[in-house]
Amino acid sequence: MNQNVFVLGLDEANAEVLRSLDGADSLAFHQLLTRDELQQGEVNVPDLLDRAEVQLTAFDGTVDAIVNFWDFPATMMAPILCARRGLPSADLGAVVRCEHKYWSRLVQSRVTNSLPAFGLLDLDADEPHLPDGVSYPAWIKPVESASSEGAYRVADQPQLADVLPRAREDVTRMGRPFEDVLAMLHLPPEIEQVGGTAYMAEEVADGHQMTLEGFVADGTVTAYGLVASINYPDSSSFLRYQYPAPVPLAVRDRIVEISTQVIAATGLDTSTFNIEYFWDPETGRIRLLEINARHSQEHARLFEMVDGVPNHAAMVRLGLGQVPDPPRGERRRYPMAAKWFLRHFSDGIVRRVPDESTLARLEERLDGSVHVRATEGTRLSAGYGEDSYSYVLAEVFVGGEDEEELRRKYDEFRDGVEFEIDDVEEA
Repeated sequence: MNQNVFVLGLDEANAEVLRSLDGADSLAFHQLLTRDELQQGEVNVPDLLDRAEVQLTAFDGTVDAIVNFWDFPATMMAPILCARRGLPSADLGAVVRCEHKYWSRLVQSRVTNSLPAFGLLDLDADEPHLPDGVSYPAWIKPVESASSEGAYRVADQPQLADVLPRAREDVTRMGRPFEDVLAMLHLPPEIEQVGGTAYMAEEVADGHQMTLEGFVADGTVTAYGLVASINYPDSSSFLRYQYPAPVPLAVRDRIVEISTQVIAATGLDTSTFNIEYFWDPETGRIRLLEINARHSQEHARLFEMVDGVPNHAAMVRLGLGQVPDPPRGERRRYPMAAKWFLRHFSDGIVRRVPDESTLARLEERLDGSVHVRATEGTRLSAGYGEDSYSYVLAEVFVGGEDEEELRRKYDEFRDGVEFEIDDVEEA
């Protein structure tokens, strides 16, 4: 008899990956709410929980696991729904200690000094200024956000004053529903005072950005992969994710050591995680950027190409109350892989996207997979999950023997697709 695994916001691309897992023939994966329901507009957490409960209660069968790989609110809905049914999951308080950016920084600072200077930002100050101890250049960001939404890099006080009106608007979309989650917890006074609609500032960390993926089970932290995040030139928008990250073993070991310490400090257990870092090869300095109490679905096919096992495998095993096996690279297709982002750097109306036959030919020729994010007739800024500076038109996963082959395949993809976009004034 199949075990039923409910996945918050399950889409077809991730369902395809899940169906490829070892043992998937004895599992049935079910979508629990849609991604649009979970992430579009200003969400209502109590309403989403009620809708999820209706769906689960109406299901004619056992509910054996409820799992998730998306950002807020799904990150916090999974432990709430699991706790109601006695299913294996992380503790909600531990998840929030990871995801509330300011609270997480306070927890991290107790066990490591590999952090940028940080502090709370006064959004209502007569004269906009950074918190004491934080210097320009800096990033300002909501205490709860996803995919760098609402994050702005500021080089000086005039630039800070310029972005604050947008920041005051950005902070409410996720901040207000985040406060519904905070209300479910007994918070320390310093976090209760901050709430969920605050902004914080952090000094810019220099160097190469990368993400450590892993899981924690029975209190033991296991790290299994380090993914590099490489930006477009002179931009903070990602050009590609590359696995494995091309860094010295000593750097990887230090990142794993820091990660083990901070995950233990948060109390996170029975969960996948990913932690973002910067490493400066000139100074050797490592700076922790943020902790996410989930793995990154964006990396799933990278692990599948290189290790033979997508990172979804750990999520499913934990959801079923099992201890995952770290991937060992026994069925690898390529020694390295990359996810490339084709972006547009201004707002616009999408007039034409590549047709399915063109995409199918490219996928076959590149031995990869392509996902077009732009939709004909829509405005780019109407999407969700974008950073503050660009819009993703398409994503392509490819493997290669070396970086040169990864670049060649992306160039072939980019030259083989055509988008028509009428630029419009930024919203």
